[in-house]
Amino acid sequence: MLGGLSHPKVRRIGGHDSGDTFLTGHNIRANHLRNRQSMDQVAAAKFAGQTRFDSLVMSTDGGVGEPTRSSTLSYNEHGRPIPALNQPQQIFDRLFGAGDADTARQARRLKSGGSLLDLVLEDAARVRRNLGKYDQQKFDEYLDSVRQVERRVERAQKWMHIPKPGLTDADRERLKLESDSKVPREYVATMYELMHLAFLTDSTRVATYQIASMGDATTLGGKFPQLLGLGKHLHGLCHGWNREDGIEPLGKWDQFLASQFATFLDRMRNTPAMPESEASLLDHTTIIYGCSNSTTHNNKNYPLVLAGGRGIGFQHGQYLKYGEDTPFANVFATMLQQTGVTDRFADSTGVLPELLG
Repeated sequence: MLGGLSHPKVRRIGGHDSGDTFLTGHNIRANHLRNRQSMDQVAAAKFAGQTRFDSLVMSTDGGVGEPTRSSTLSYNEHGRPIPALNQPQQIFDRLFGAGDADTARQARRLKSGGSLLDLVLEDAARVRRNLGKYDQQKFDEYLDSVRQVERRVERAQKWMHIPKPGLTDADRERLKLESDSKVPREYVATMYELMHLAFLTDSTRVATYQIASMGDATTLGGKFPQLLGLGKHLHGLCHGWNREDGIEPLGKWDQFLASQFATFLDRMRNTPAMPESEASLLDHTTIIYGCSNSTTHNNKNYPLVLAGGRGIGFQHGQYLKYGEDTPFANVFATMLQQTGVTDRFADSTGVLPELLG
């Protein structure tokens, strides 16, 4: 159920900036580092309110990072980064954890939070008028963050009296919630398991996970190869792709990533979409898996895997290589079309019929 894709045409950006633009398809260099909405958030907006969480945004480093060194793949409708979660226990608690037992206390906390946000927004227009152009821009970014919190509070209030889904003992046993970035094998596996459980329980319809950043050696995920006994941090490892002493450890790193991804796909394939359904969760889920650059400092000809979605029209078992006139965004446009969202995204020129049965 896998399809190989090779896409040569990607917006020309810096060598390590593609975390910022992998899901947005936007030329941030030409737009003074201003981004646009990522495709996952386009889908999340379509399904907003249908699940407890509109989307699940995860990464190893967490937060948002900084422009050109993003630690999140997701950007809101204003092109601003959405903070990623990176602690397995925190993600688990948000999806399934305690808190519902004391509903009254939770209700008071949400009401208090909502009141504080009302006060902030009430004075916002007056304060903004007294600011210069640059300060207004920064203030708008602050207000946008406040509004995101406001929407989360409103959503939490809506779902507060609806019990969170339970898990089987087998589901819980696979989780290593105490794991962190110092134990990459258990950590990455647990993050994938949390995504699977989020889909299984219909807690969300959209999820992203940035495993590592190519920015530099200081990122948490950048240390994964060293911790796995492969010698160098990720940045240095990937610079050795064309050296005799570098290709073997890089291949082992790719093998590690591929095995983790394959386990996730197997879990999705072996999970019924609904009780007593012959279709699997994978049949009704489209998954794009890729990397930051195909050769050193060359954001072109991405190697990609498109998996799942057989139940919504995708066909697999093929390798497709497209020419310079086919934007990467056409893949996203096809995914969004088949899930009933839109048939246009970023600089797309149309959908890719070769991906469909």
